[in-house]
Amino acid sequence: MLFGTAACAGDSGAGNGEVAVIGSFYPMSWVAQRVAGSAAEVTTLTKPGAEPHDLELTPRQIVAVSQADLVVYIKGLQPAVDQAVDQHAKDKAVDAAALVRTLPAPGTTAGAGAGAGAGGGDAGAGRDPHLWLDPARLATVAKAVGDRLAARDHGRAATYQANARALAADLHALDGEFEAGLRTCRHKIIVTGHEAFAYLADRYGLTQVSVAGIDPQGEPSPGRLAELTGEIHRTGATTVFTETLVSPKVAQTLAREAGVRTATLDPVEGLAAGSRADYLSIMRQNLRTLRTALECS
Repeated sequence: MLFGTAACAGDSGAGNGEVAVIGSFYPMSWVAQRVAGSAAEVTTLTKPGAEPHDLELTPRQIVAVSQADLVVYIKGLQPAVDQAVDQHAKDKAVDAAALVRTLPAPGTTAGAGAGAGAGGGDAGAGRDPHLWLDPARLATVAKAVGDRLAARDHGRAATYQANARALAADLHALDGEFEAGLRTCRHKIIVTGHEAFAYLADRYGLTQVSVAGIDPQGEPSPGRLAELTGEIHRTGATTVFTETLVSPKVAQTLAREAGVRTATLDPVEGLAAGSRADYLSIMRQNLRTLRTALECS
């Protein structure tokens, strides 16, 4: 399903008896739209082409959050959204990070605030928010959105839950494609622009080495670049991955210094304006990119 119908949130609610759902940024809105189908009006707070970490909400968007029937977000990713939910939508929000086992943010210890296992997790400071890059974790979020919509709109409960099951099946199928596609690879190191791919690495037995941290705007020091160049040489990594929505200049500089190529690995944080791709198609392109870079058989 394409996501062209989900506009930026501005109006304060849905009409014609529809349930009003807000996703904080593309992956959450995509899940909500797939689960809701035509039974709800789904909008997103982050405009196409915008970097979601940098989001600042307008007064109109804050009103939309307060009047929505359901808000789907990831606590710890977008501080402005966290604040709006805490102040206006605590009782009608799905925090995806509270539903799955989360990973520590870079620079924190694995034992500090570790997630509670496959059936639940914790969110907030010290946790990596990029959980949507593991399709299996995202399937858990889809089911939870289906349950919450069913509880909110009893008349269409069966439709929401059937849609959630179908989406979860699609995501588990994608998970199987990644498991098979990355099972036998010559390399296991992925050098990325920022630390967005820990969940993908965790799921499929890879190791992520990043230029920047959780925030893609972070500028690495010359010493860090030299350290990364040495690590690329030691590990035999073939590729430095650039990203959509973020300037590739630092990653390109690192690749040039290390004498390796670049390729785009999309963190699926948002779509470019006018794009006809969706989460599934982008992730499959990521798999093809990884198989080439990691020399998988």
